[in-house]
Amino acid sequence: MSKDYYKILGAEKSASQDDIKKAFRVKAHQYHPDKATGDEAKFKEINEAFQVLSNPQKRSQYDQFGSDFSQGQPGGGFSGWQDFSQGFGGSNINFEDLGDMMGDVFGFGGSRGQSRAQAKGNDLQMILTITLEEAAFGVERDIDIHKGVVCEHCKGNGAEPGSNIKTCATCHGKGEVIQAQRTILGSFQSRVVCPDCQGEGKTYSQKCTKCHGQGVVKDKVKMKIKIPAGIDEGQNIRLTGQGEAGLKGSRAGDLFIKVRVKPNPNFDREGSDIKSTAEIKFNQAALGDKIDVEILDGKVKLKVPEGTQSGTIFRLKGKGVHRLQSRGRGDHLVKVVIKTPKSLTKKQRDILTDLNI
Repeated sequence: MSKDYYKILGAEKSASQDDIKKAFRVKAHQYHPDKATGDEAKFKEINEAFQVLSNPQKRSQYDQFGSDFSQGQPGGGFSGWQDFSQGFGGSNINFEDLGDMMGDVFGFGGSRGQSRAQAKGNDLQMILTITLEEAAFGVERDIDIHKGVVCEHCKGNGAEPGSNIKTCATCHGKGEVIQAQRTILGSFQSRVVCPDCQGEGKTYSQKCTKCHGQGVVKDKVKMKIKIPAGIDEGQNIRLTGQGEAGLKGSRAGDLFIKVRVKPNPNFDREGSDIKSTAEIKFNQAALGDKIDVEILDGKVKLKVPEGTQSGTIFRLKGKGVHRLQSRGRGDHLVKVVIKTPKSLTKKQRDILTDLNI
C-alpha cells in the first residue's frame, strides 16, 4: 500500500525544499526515541519520507508513482532505512546543513559558525522616566548602573599577573575540539568549544585573585546618556558596548534604555503634535481678543477672532515636539472652549435678555 509521505511529514504537496526540511525538524523532534513522546517506528517512517521528498529526483518519481515508485523506475527505488543511513542515497543534501539539522534534533552543536571567542557580554535594559518637555527637546541624564566590567587587576584575561600562560594542550590553541556523537542515524562529528580553555586556546597556572579567572567583576558605573529630542513613550535607546563586559576580553553587550514619559496634565501628545484646551469668555468669543496660551516653550499670544465658536481649533505652527531624527517641529493645536458662567447678577441677566443673542 502506497504511503503518503507528505502527510507523514505534515507538509503540503506544493511545499518547497525548505518547508520539507522544517517539517522534518518538527516531526523528528517530536518522535525521536530518546524523548518522552518518542516512537522509533514513527521516527523511521518520518526519515523515510524525508529521504524521498528531500531529493528532487526521488520526489518527482514519488509524485508520479507513489511510494512504490521503484516499480516504475527499475533500480531507482527507495530501499528503506538502510538507504537513509548509508550516505543518504545520493540525495542533494549538504552534509554540513544536515549535521546542523541533526544537531537541533539530537541536542549537539553543528560545526559551522563556531568561534574561539567567548560569547559577548549580556545585554542590559533599564527604564528611564522623563518629562514631556524633556522628550520634546532632548536631555542629558546621569545614571548609575550596576554591571559587569573588565577586571582591572588582570586586564580581563583571567590570569593572575605574573602567572604562567601557555597554549592549551587539549585543543593545541585552536579553542575547539572534535566531538563524536552516536545517534540512531550513525556517528556524527562536530566541533565544540574546548572544555579546558573554554575556547580561549590558552591556559594559565593561576586564576586572577580578584575575578577568579572570569576577567569580569561587578561594579557600579556612572554614565551620562543623551536622550534625543522627539523620543516617545516606550521607545528604546541602544548604547552599543555599554552592557555587561564579555568574559576574558570578548566584546561587551549592549545597554537598552527604555523611555517612559510622565503624563502632563496640560498637554496631550499625538506624534510630533501637541494638543491643549484654552477657556475663553463669551464676550472674548463674540468680540475677539488676544489670549495667553501655554505651550511647551512657555507662553504665546493667540489671536481669537470675533465670532469664534466653542470647539474651534487653532494651529500654532512649529510649536510642537521636535521630530525624532528629522528637522523641524510638529504643531500645537489649541481647542478653545467658551466658558459659560454658572451664576449671573440681575444686571447681567437683564443685559443678556435685552441683547437676545
